[in-house]
Amino acid sequence: MPRPLGDLEDAVMSRVWKWNRPVTVREVLEDLQQERSIAYTTVMTVLDNLHQKGWVRREAEGRAYRYEAVSTRAAYAAALMNDAWSQSDNPAAALVAFFGMMSEEQRQALSDAVRIVEGPQTREAPQEARIPREENPGSAEGPAGR
Repeated sequence: MPRPLGDLEDAVMSRVWKWNRPVTVREVLEDLQQERSIAYTTVMTVLDNLHQKGWVRREAEGRAYRYEAVSTRAAYAAALMNDAWSQSDNPAAALVAFFGMMSEEQRQALSDAVRIVEGPQTREAPQEARIPREENPGSAEGPAGR
């Protein structure tokens, strides 16, 4: 399990993930300087540390390096969630508490993700899912929702 990123490491990795291409220290520096005062050597040290920790790979370009993320932000977030969940003495209760903290948008994203992971279902759909939308007055797309 990866150790959570520190604040500055996260700020640097956020740019590497967002840009999704090899980046230079100078590019990251110039973007970070829009938010805070920071030195070139600080960004260089952070990127070197991220390389040593296995977060980025680098390739020499002249006298400098270009850094590229080894994995995605989504994979990082998933690993953090998995680690936190696995440390619970009651994983089911931890999930219930976590779901209770989620917004409606997050719950919908979770529902979508479960459907993707489960793939096509061979068992019969629940009764309410088989009712055509036009015949289901509670549906937002039913006659009352149009």
